[in-house]
Formats: sequence, C-alpha cells, structure tokens
Amino acid sequence: MKATMKIALDTMGGDFGPRVTVAGAAEFAESSDSTVLLVGEPAQIEPLVAQYDTDKLVIVPSTQTIEMDEHPVQAVRHKTDSSLVVGARLVRVGEAQALVSAGSTGAIMAASLLHMGRIPGIERPAIACPVPVQVGEAILLDVGANVDCRPQHLIQFAGMGRSYMQKVRGIDDPAIGLLNIGSEVSKGNDLTIRVHKLLEQSGWNFAGNIEGREVFSGRANVLVCDGFVGNVVLKVAEGLGMMLFDTMKEEFAVSRLAQFGAFFVKPALHRVRRRLDYTEYGGAPLLGVDGVAIICHGSSDTIAIRNALSVAQDAVRAGLRDNIASTAMRLGGENSE
Repeated sequence: MKATMKIALDTMGGDFGPRVTVAGAAEFAESSDSTVLLVGEPAQIEPLVAQYDTDKLVIVPSTQTIEMDEHPVQAVRHKTDSSLVVGARLVRVGEAQALVSAGSTGAIMAASLLHMGRIPGIERPAIACPVPVQVGEAILLDVGANVDCRPQHLIQFAGMGRSYMQKVRGIDDPAIGLLNIGSEVSKGNDLTIRVHKLLEQSGWNFAGNIEGREVFSGRANVLVCDGFVGNVVLKVAEGLGMMLFDTMKEEFAVSRLAQFGAFFVKPALHRVRRRLDYTEYGGAPLLGVDGVAIICHGSSDTIAIRNALSVAQDAVRAGLRDNIASTAMRLGGENSE
C-alpha cells in the first residue's frame, strides 16, 4: 500500500498565524489524500482543527515561535522547539516529505540548510519565485538567497530552475534566459558575460539575455540572476502592480461617467488581478536543499497557504529533489557532504 504523503506546515509563521494557516490546510485537505502536520502551539491550533471533520490534519506540538524581526540564524539555533525548526527536523528524519512556512524568509532558509542540508553538488540553494507572464509560465531565481554569486552558482540556478519547470510544471524543454541589461552577448558585467558563455555551452534551451522589459513576456520559462538583482526585480514588480491598481481606483472615482465605465470593465480587472495575485502561486520553492521547502509570502491568506501546500505536494510527487541531484552531478558542482 502506498504511504500517505506528509507535509509539515509551520502554523505559527506569517502575519496571521494559525487562524489562516489551519484554514488553508483544511481547504487543501478537502481535495488531497496527503496529511498535513500542523506544527505549532496546541492551545492555539486545537480549537481551530476541531471545526473540521477530517483526519488529515495532525497536530505536532512545539512551544516556540520565530518572529519576523528576529535574527534568522540566531533564532533557528536558539529556538530549537520553534514550529519552523520542528517542521524542518520532521523532513530531515523522514517523518514529513516537505516543509511549508510563511515565516521569515531568512529563518526558513536557515532552518532548511541547518536541518535538511544541501543536495550534494549544490553549492548554494536559491529561491525560485513564480512570475506572471503573457504566455506560458516562468520562474525567477534567485530572488534573495544569494546576493554575491559566481558563474557556477548561476549555472546551478539555471539547472535547478529547469528541473522544477520540467518535473513540477510539466514543460518538456523550458527556455532559460539570463537577466541582463541588454540582449547583446557583450552586454553586462563580468558575471553575466561569463554565465552567458556557459549557458551557450550547456546544451539546454538557452534563450539568451533577457532585458528587464522582457521579464513578463514569456520569452523564457526560467529567468536566472543573482539574488540582489532578483529581489529588486521582484519588489519593483510588486510595487508597480499595487500602484497601477490604486491609480485605477482613484481615476474611476473622479466622476460618475468613470464609475459607469468601471462597472463594465470590472470583470476584466478582476481577471487581471488574479493573474498578478501572488496567492494564486502559493509559494516559492527553495531549490537545492535536501528536501522540499516552500516559502510563502508573509501576508499569505488561506488561498495562498492552500496553494503552497499543493506546490509542495506536486514537487514531492514529481521527484524534484532527485532530479536536481542528478542535474548537480552532471554539472560537477562542489560536493556538500
């Protein structure tokens, strides 16, 4: 008989804590045969779980919580019974196959690295964030885990992103693009010029340099950059999206005629918002750790948690960890053991 998949959920993480994380887990459990291990303080979780008639939500007690403003590494080292650390340990010992958390990104990375370790051959794990595109699907990596990178790191990011899009998203031959300041081969700094040459030699479907204005075009399924650039791109995109929708609201309110017009375009605007909404993507996988770890937005709502659990489930079922390990072996990266 096939064993039931178990996903550890840090119920205490995020801006809203158990009220949202438990509800998201319950929604996920309705349509999944996986079990969600709700890691956190039982006194807060038990009354919430009692509302649902399901045996797919199992409470795993913990007594501590890592707050968003704590130093990530210090908190992970000192709060050994925190919901995040307990969840990471469950993956390490095989009692869970994946970890999902909306807590501090730095703490999730620290807990995953300290307790799950790196996949052999992967020098630096990377955060891969889904981005909305006009055609198809795309992820951007790294978006903050590694500020200073060497060429080999970006090649590994490309390989891990390629594995994710192939195994989890079902794209047979994903196009890889190198985020750069120009499309010409000679453009960029020393890092991007060297990475461009290596990607040309990789045998992968390399789409060449991708300028900032092409990020959301769908020209590439895997957009590669260092964590400094990736984080700036991500935050600018989030800020621009919020500004545009706020501006439209203001303009629609200036006159009755504008309000009348807004009535007719409202369905289309809702569809656009949904395409841009991070909750629809669930979470960003931390690729390269020895297991599956999904990082959710700190302000994740019930829908985002539910979708993040689905992303984790899909990654485990697709054998993402083993596929990345095979890629790392072919690339000949530094062994982490």
